[in-house]
Amino acid sequence: MSQEQAANKKAILVVSFGTSYPETLKLNIESVENRIREAFPGYEVRRAFTSRTVIKRIAERDGVQIDNERQALERLHTEGYQEVYLQPLHIVPGAEYDKVKRLVSHYAHAKEKAFAVIRLGRPLLYSMGVDDHPDDYEIAIRALVHQLPAAAPDKAVVLMGHGGIHPGNAAYAALQLKLEEAGLNNVFIYTVEGFPSLESIIGKLKQKQVKQVTLMPFLLVAGDHATNDMAGEEEDSAKSQLAGAGFAVDVYFHGLGENTAIQDIYVAHLRSAIAHPPHGHACAHGHGHHQKGHCHTHAHGHGHKGHCHGNGYGHKD
Repeated sequence: MSQEQAANKKAILVVSFGTSYPETLKLNIESVENRIREAFPGYEVRRAFTSRTVIKRIAERDGVQIDNERQALERLHTEGYQEVYLQPLHIVPGAEYDKVKRLVSHYAHAKEKAFAVIRLGRPLLYSMGVDDHPDDYEIAIRALVHQLPAAAPDKAVVLMGHGGIHPGNAAYAALQLKLEEAGLNNVFIYTVEGFPSLESIIGKLKQKQVKQVTLMPFLLVAGDHATNDMAGEEEDSAKSQLAGAGFAVDVYFHGLGENTAIQDIYVAHLRSAIAHPPHGHACAHGHGHHQKGHCHTHAHGHGHKGHCHGNGYGHKD
């Protein structure tokens, strides 16, 4: 493709943490990418991973080089693309999402613009239904219901999230509240590296006199964390800890990327980001504000001089 041809095309960069598990990559990441290709036939769709460790592992094992988010944007710039939309496949607005958000902000606010338009969609869980913003939690829960087993008083589902020290990981605790609001009182979420902890969930399961637990990854991919931390045979895995606490345990070993309703959410978030007019001159709605000539949007903002690095609000999903 010539640079002249590329200048007339628009690109979508699908950004995820990544996985070195080939089958999981195909089922969870590639499936979402293909769904996006189907939904946006006029766009070039590319892949980027934010995990340098995963990228290195795949390169050393398979001889395949996958771009990180910086390399992917540099490549699109070199090829002459002028409109670029990034859709993260992250679950919460945590450290990995922030990494991408900072990069998009850098491009959007550079004195010499590499792209006429660059925008970032929001992760699976972001807005909470305040004002006219969509409730990403409610929408995600509706999608999750498709893969939940039949409910019973003595049965529970325990979801495993990643977690961490980033404040965005408070989304997991918010999700627990939203699950309760939705009437899913026997569905719980814990995180591998943060709050809520599995220990706190085990206490709740005992209080409810639960006998049988289905473990389920609340992760894009069922990769290393699902294989080892959740379903491993080691004594510190969730499966072993729950069994040791007296529960009968079965495992649902599928990442969220396999759920077509979850795929549709990412498509909707991307569609919302793309829907913003490319040449707005003010933060027209929501909580956007100008700062030194730049439009920092957290809601419906229209980017200054055609640039916007907000979170893709604008339409109900």
